[in-house]
Amino acid sequence: MSAPAFGNAVSESGRRWIWREAEARIAAGIAQRLGVPELLGRLLAARGIGLDAAAEWLNPTLRASLPDPSVLTDMDVAAARLAQAVIRGETVAVFGDYDVDGACSGALLVLLLGSLGCPVLSHVPDRLKEGYGPNAPALAQLCDRGATLIVCVDCGTAAADIFPQIEGRADVVVLDHHKVEGRLPAVAAVVNPNRLDDDSGLGTLCAGAVAFLAGVAVLRHLRRDGFFATRPEPDLLSMLDLVALSTVCDVMPLTGVNRALVSQGLKVMATRARPGIAALLDVAGAKDVPSAFTCGFALGPRINAAGRIGDPGMGLRLLTTADPVEARMLAERLDEVNRQRQQVEGGILESAMAEAERQIAAGNAAVLVAGEGWHPGVVGIVAGRIKEKFNRPACVAAIAEGEAKGSGRSVPGLDLGSAIIVARQSGLLTTGGGHAMAAGFSLPVSNLGRFHNLLNERLSMASQLPSAADLLVDGSLAITAATVEMAQLVGRMAPFGAGNEEPIFVLPRVRVVRADMVGKEGNTLRVFLDAAEGGARLKAVMFRAKDKPLAALLMHERAPLHLAGYLRADTWNGNVSPSFIIIDGMALRS
Repeated sequence: MSAPAFGNAVSESGRRWIWREAEARIAAGIAQRLGVPELLGRLLAARGIGLDAAAEWLNPTLRASLPDPSVLTDMDVAAARLAQAVIRGETVAVFGDYDVDGACSGALLVLLLGSLGCPVLSHVPDRLKEGYGPNAPALAQLCDRGATLIVCVDCGTAAADIFPQIEGRADVVVLDHHKVEGRLPAVAAVVNPNRLDDDSGLGTLCAGAVAFLAGVAVLRHLRRDGFFATRPEPDLLSMLDLVALSTVCDVMPLTGVNRALVSQGLKVMATRARPGIAALLDVAGAKDVPSAFTCGFALGPRINAAGRIGDPGMGLRLLTTADPVEARMLAERLDEVNRQRQQVEGGILESAMAEAERQIAAGNAAVLVAGEGWHPGVVGIVAGRIKEKFNRPACVAAIAEGEAKGSGRSVPGLDLGSAIIVARQSGLLTTGGGHAMAAGFSLPVSNLGRFHNLLNERLSMASQLPSAADLLVDGSLAITAATVEMAQLVGRMAPFGAGNEEPIFVLPRVRVVRADMVGKEGNTLRVFLDAAEGGARLKAVMFRAKDKPLAALLMHERAPLHLAGYLRADTWNGNVSPSFIIIDGMALRS
């Protein structure tokens, strides 16, 4: 069992700090074989990276990781139909989803097919008016506009009852990754690594990655047919920035092929060649080299905001425009909508948190809260906040006209998506589906109580979890050792995210020299630290600091603290300096 770090005390957020263990023999072997510092070997070993995998982990390449697209069931059929549409010059419609993965996978298909000469239509459903996934009126309208092939990206697997309504008018290809419920649609092809008869082992791909592999398969098919004998072949690799963004924002594990896709995609993003992403980076104030953190916290929320409370197609237009002026306009609009989303979210959060606390005190394993007048576009974010605070699966729903529409977020090891599917199959839900960690649903208000009972039963193991998730700590670091060189060494393990958590270090016994709130929303706490015994100084920041007990402590406490967080290299005006991102802390008052 892992040992507690710094005794059995809990932090200001109620978490225990636990050392992340690494097998010393493997750590030393990695360091020796690769000629890297022992610390890097230990960090890799602690994440389960073996001797033979370490070199590829540090330098992920598509050449080594990218699978043959044909291993995905129905991929060859899908590629052949798409290639046929290209050769014939058919009008192709791309039907997407209103989240980041839907926008990115949709943009990739729109750009690729357009570069191959196809007239391309697109449609992103309105969350409130149309809901998730294909709907008959929208599909019919695309057919009326001349589409003879409709490609559904990040949706479509659960639409078996919808597609027959356009039978004979257009063929359908589905490129999806959501859990499969019931029978598959009877369409030209359903490419989904999570369909039950798919044995590709690629179930952790997001829709953006599935669309990229479809692009590989289509270009290969066209190449064999001599299509490029008289015209240039599109540069599919230039679209990897879209794949990286969708993979990170859909919280896919950054292992295997995903790691290579994100690593290479971030390099493409750093060129700022896509006007929409370049404009959004500028609007978000993201000046450093793009990282997974940039995708998840700067770009993703702004693109998602449009689908939550704005124009759902705005993200797709941003990612496909070639006009820098239009890109800037769209980026500024998305930034404004994101601020509106934050205000809407704040109006719901307090009452939702209070009800969640009451439910947990009453012994519920999972949280289900619902409210009249809540905006359905932000309930998923509120569910995520509840999950983070209480370490429990959480579902939040907005009630209107007798129906509750909501989203849920889960904790590692508890499959919320499967529970949602069971609830739908049992007749409790009108709609429902998703992943292990996130899901969406709708149901009559009269079924809320029985739905909550089912969640408690299916996710009963949650009641055994601590009130706050343990924080796995990789090591202790003196301020004098928190150097640019150390940060760059740790950075060699990037990209960080699900499946490859960024190393967490503890700065023991440090004092706050100065602290102030900064940033556009005044929600970032900037502090300057030095060792309790005096000496070197280090800049640190804490994001989303408002109302956090630790923030108040940092603002006013001058007693020594243990601070946990990430060590990063900061670039500003060409100068590189170490920076510490605070995520938790312990006060040493005795």
